Amino acid sequence: MNAISASLTDSATMFRRNFRHTTRNPLTLFNAIFMPIILMFLMVYVLGDAFSVGVNYADYATPGLILTTICYGISPTAIAVNSDMTTGFINRLRVMRVSRAAVLNAHVITTMIRSLVAIVFVVGVALLMGFRPSASFPQWLGVIGLVMFAVLAISWLTVAVGLAAKTPESAGLVGVPLMLLPFLSSAFVPAEKMGPGARQFAEYQPFTSIIETLRGLLTGAPSASSAITAIAWCTGIALIGYLWARAKFTQRA
Repeated sequence: MNAISASLTDSATMFRRNFRHTTRNPLTLFNAIFMPIILMFLMVYVLGDAFSVGVNYADYATPGLILTTICYGISPTAIAVNSDMTTGFINRLRVMRVSRAAVLNAHVITTMIRSLVAIVFVVGVALLMGFRPSASFPQWLGVIGLVMFAVLAISWLTVAVGLAAKTPESAGLVGVPLMLLPFLSSAFVPAEKMGPGARQFAEYQPFTSIIETLRGLLTGAPSASSAITAIAWCTGIALIGYLWARAKFTQRA
């Protein structure tokens, strides 16, 4: 068995371990799936009529809620990664022929699958609440590709921050800034309707370009410049997260 196949086998083993941990933790599933749905009801049914966005509010808010769903599911990953480092799990792997990279890969894969499942639920509820996308089949493929790329980038960044944190408790706080970041973007109101300072931040932060690209694809009017910016942000975040995670893992392991 060569190094690549051994790493894939070990990654699959670690993934099964992480998946079992996820299914046994109701709070993880609640945060990943039900909290975004509750937020959708709040934004569309309670606050939606207060915002004038020029289109059906469910159509406007759903792309932002997709990204918010990703952010709501990352804290358990940061805690799990840090726990592996601080509770001796990694030390036990030192005496076994297990690829250390498999530990990080498995956490990223678990986060991606959990996020994608939650997004399916959120989009399903959005359709029931009036979301009516007009995307063509190629545009739907673009939506799926961008969502997966965004999840991958945020997952690696989460793993890196979890490794950098001193304790599982502090690692759990990683999700707080990312959960707030969509509210300072064009997720729920156009950036031009915000006050000075907040408007400029919303226009140039990474989530806005990702959300606007998803919104354009779902409405059948994608913007090439927005898509290029979104892909560039996802690439940068993924690269930073991956390199940071590998460096911290090597240092601590």
